[in-house]
Amino acid sequence: MKFEDYNINDGLKKSISKLGYVKPTDIQFKSIPHILRGEDVLAIAQTGTGKTAAFAIPIIDLLQKRKHDDRPDGIKCVVMEPTRELAMQIHEVFQSLAKHTKVTSLCVFGGVEQDSQIADLQKGTDILIATPGRMFDLVSQGYINFKRVELLVLDEADHMLDLGFIKDIRDLIRFLPKKRQTLFFSATISPTIKELAYSLVNKPVRIQISPKDPVAKNVNHAVAFIEMDDKRFFLERLINQHLESKILVFVRTKIRAERVMEAMKRVNINSATLHGDKGQSERTNALKKFKSGEVKVLIATDVSARGIDISGVEFVVNYDLPEKVENYVHRVGRTGRGNERGQAISFCSEEEKAVLSEIEEYLTKEIQVLDIDKEEYTDTLVYTGEVNGNWKKLMVEAEEIEKKHKDAVSKRIKKKQKKQ
Repeated sequence: MKFEDYNINDGLKKSISKLGYVKPTDIQFKSIPHILRGEDVLAIAQTGTGKTAAFAIPIIDLLQKRKHDDRPDGIKCVVMEPTRELAMQIHEVFQSLAKHTKVTSLCVFGGVEQDSQIADLQKGTDILIATPGRMFDLVSQGYINFKRVELLVLDEADHMLDLGFIKDIRDLIRFLPKKRQTLFFSATISPTIKELAYSLVNKPVRIQISPKDPVAKNVNHAVAFIEMDDKRFFLERLINQHLESKILVFVRTKIRAERVMEAMKRVNINSATLHGDKGQSERTNALKKFKSGEVKVLIATDVSARGIDISGVEFVVNYDLPEKVENYVHRVGRTGRGNERGQAISFCSEEEKAVLSEIEEYLTKEIQVLDIDKEEYTDTLVYTGEVNGNWKKLMVEAEEIEKKHKDAVSKRIKKKQKKQ
């Protein structure tokens, strides 16, 4: 079945065609008819399967049809997202799909001034895409009213719970009409997720897309055994060997992201960082530059890059192995999207080998080992663009990076407290 065969709005079909969608993915094929019939849906599907369009397409069609029913103005649909980047990304999808309809959407999130968001809310919107913190701030100030809401979407529900948003979700329900359609989307299912889901939905249709391999088939996986202090030299080498490729690098901590960026800077490699201590404008700018290809290397933490959809990412580098094995799947899901092929390379130090074993057990297969002989390993350290041996200088630089990081965080906290 093709999208042109669906009984949906012609303007919506036009947008779908312009975006290059021809046939629905499995999650779209199984979800769209139920959502169009007004049923609650509990959907479990891995990253990169087309979940966003699975709920955005039918929601836009339903709201477009209801515009002819003389219904009172107000927010008709709330889409709750765990992070600012995801909220903006989902908003872009809604805008693109609704371009040739009368359905409008608005995105609100924290980390930026609220005045422009309030002004947009006062103009009115059909769909509100929001992160919990800013949404409840605006509710408490009386700028958001949920009395007209007919649809609720909880997206990336497992990530919501990881970030401690379960109370926010339950608080949101108190503001919504009891008679509504609820769509619950998550990449994984657990007892906590199941309990939350069934407390929100009413006789839901359960859809689970769970292939034997939890990661996309068009991603090649490899691991290189590299000592922790040597990782930056091998990252430098990889980048220099693929200068035209988009490379997404994952690290464990915010400070480590800044340190790796500075290490690349010392060898004349331009990169950007994405993590929770960055201001919203900095995060948006980093993503924009990476998407456009102006910056080829983006260094990120798990929380910041979860669910981000950036086309053309050829390499995902696990500079540090993730603390949670599930995050390996989310990380490598940033490459090999759609029909593209991708490469996931992990740098594993001696102290990370136990984590590697857990990841392989989770994937139910071994990851190919990149064999680096002693001579090749030594050559990588010797021929780096970084001046080796000046450890005192490197330590001073590391301390300066940490101080800058702490100062920037402190400045933002003070600025926020001053506004309050």
